[in-house]
Amino acid sequence: MDLDESNLLPSAVHPMAERIERKLRESMAIEHFDIADTSGNCGSSFAVTIVSPDFAKKMTLARHKLVNQLLSDEISQLHAFSQKTLTPEQWAKEKGKA
Repeated sequence: MDLDESNLLPSAVHPMAERIERKLRESMAIEHFDIADTSGNCGSSFAVTIVSPDFAKKMTLARHKLVNQLLSDEISQLHAFSQKTLTPEQWAKEKGKA
């Protein structure tokens, strides 16, 4: 899969955030990805937004289970991990509300 370099995280981001993004991008078709360190930049808690056509026809629980399985090693090292998983169509609607 080709990576869109413009969507990659800045180099000053915590190594765990980079690891999470890289692992997801290697395993899924991702159209949009955001990650925020919600632990005050210590790298123990993250919130992600993932937009992927891979989520089509999956309920929220199945989407989260997919992400949790892909990131099982990383999540086991974190204090907290939250995720928002959307299809490209859902993302377009959400952006339209802003």
